[in-house]
Amino acid sequence: MSVSSATGGGRQTIDETTMNVTSIFQKTHDHAVVDHELDPDERVLVALGYKQEFKRDFSIWSCFSVSFSILGILPSIASTLSYNLAYSGQAGSVWGWIVASVLIQFVALSMAELCSSMPTAGGLYYAAAVLAPEGWGPLASWNFIGQLTGPVSVGYALSYMILTAAAIGNPGYVIQTWHIYLTLLLLLFVSGLITMQATKIIGWINVVGTYTNLIALVIFVIWMPVGSVNTPKVNPNNIVWTSDGIVNGTEWPTGFSFIMGFLSVIWTMSGYDAPFHLSEECSNANIAAPRAIVMTAQLGFYLGFPVILVIAYTVMNIEEVVASDLGQPMGALCLQVLGPRAGLAMFCINIVAQYAVELGCIIAGSRVIYAYSRDGALPGSKWWKQVNPYTKTPVNALWFDLAINALLGLLMFASPVAIGAVFSIGAIAQYVAFTIPIALRLTAAKNQFRPGPWNLGKWSKPCGYIACSWVVFIIPVLCFPASKGADLNALNMNYTCVVYGGVMSLALLWYAVDARKWFKGPRINVEHLIHGQEVDDVETIVHGDAEMTKKS
Repeated sequence: MSVSSATGGGRQTIDETTMNVTSIFQKTHDHAVVDHELDPDERVLVALGYKQEFKRDFSIWSCFSVSFSILGILPSIASTLSYNLAYSGQAGSVWGWIVASVLIQFVALSMAELCSSMPTAGGLYYAAAVLAPEGWGPLASWNFIGQLTGPVSVGYALSYMILTAAAIGNPGYVIQTWHIYLTLLLLLFVSGLITMQATKIIGWINVVGTYTNLIALVIFVIWMPVGSVNTPKVNPNNIVWTSDGIVNGTEWPTGFSFIMGFLSVIWTMSGYDAPFHLSEECSNANIAAPRAIVMTAQLGFYLGFPVILVIAYTVMNIEEVVASDLGQPMGALCLQVLGPRAGLAMFCINIVAQYAVELGCIIAGSRVIYAYSRDGALPGSKWWKQVNPYTKTPVNALWFDLAINALLGLLMFASPVAIGAVFSIGAIAQYVAFTIPIALRLTAAKNQFRPGPWNLGKWSKPCGYIACSWVVFIIPVLCFPASKGADLNALNMNYTCVVYGGVMSLALLWYAVDARKWFKGPRINVEHLIHGQEVDDVETIVHGDAEMTKKS
């Protein structure tokens, strides 16, 4: 709803206090003024402080396709098979999927509620800034590492898969680290050319990616048990469902190793926030985007479970899979179960599905870079915030994101464990970003949050408390190495604390020394503003950053 003020010239004041949004204007006490008719989506965005710059060519299905492509159930599970299967065995991976996926649903539901109230490309960054106590908004929103590690972690896994397929087809080939890095660079470059296109084209590409992932999943679930060359073809039920199938692959107590295996689930189920970042490109965003978030999280749970079951039933020798000379557990699993030729074919199908995940991660990451740059948070923001006039997409931000990921890929030259840390970093950084605004909504902003048209009603607070408790519990666990004591060395150390902690420490130091002086959180960019508590009290319209006055 908007309120027309007596400003003349056909201008209209947008009174966000009458709308189902939680806006930065609640802190500045400003109101946006527009001189043209607005559709409902643009009205909501203007009420949040931003002008419409993207084309809204995404539907709920397009948004869902991007997030589901990022989820990439089969290839994502394949990329992290060395965690759940190696840490806790067949039964541990099955029950771990159920427990972790159920708890993740609470995070997704709480995030969807925030999205409905604040559908902007900044997503949880904007929400954290708006919901934080007075003066703490910039610091609360100073967390953007999670989205930056997606393309490199997926790209590294994909590069290794491609070279593993080459090694399977040519037993004399030996994979070298520099081969993986060059393959990663090629993937990033080609993916950039694809994802820099117009929103409508990107939407179509991700629809294709969604179908690719679904088809790959169905083929895997059917082919693995039916085509198994082993006798018997599948493991007995007690290996899959009872303590007989729990294999502690760590030096920690069995219960703790079971929890450590949650990393596979958390990393797989971490793409459902994409519709939040795409909400400025989505029609009916304050309803469609949160629905897409929930759909992605729910289907990820339901469709991932049969994949985990098939792996648990068909794997015959866990050590042979996770410690294979191939260095790629899914490739070793396919060969163990299906034999050389059929196993290679199944593995190649998984590679195609993984590429769809890579494209989705790049799209989501570029929107986060754009949103931060729009608010002046990054070096060179004036370039990264530009929207390409032809494609109406943040092309500059996209290539900046790819450059960062190319640099992060250099970690592979340190050790496999060092580059493996990007998986834990992606999980930890994203869930930290997920949880901060949820926690603020329950505490500092409990009386200021205005639910959007999609909300949880009386279940909002219980869901939020469970979501926050889950994340606070699991984050320290993800930082533990599998070995301890005398067996712990530089090659098997978990570098998550070092890499994530180091980067975050530098970011916070940068904020304390310099950024706090100029970064003030979301930067309103609507062209006209008025200042005052009541719209009807305002007499003077001002432009840009000029001084605002209120009628006394």
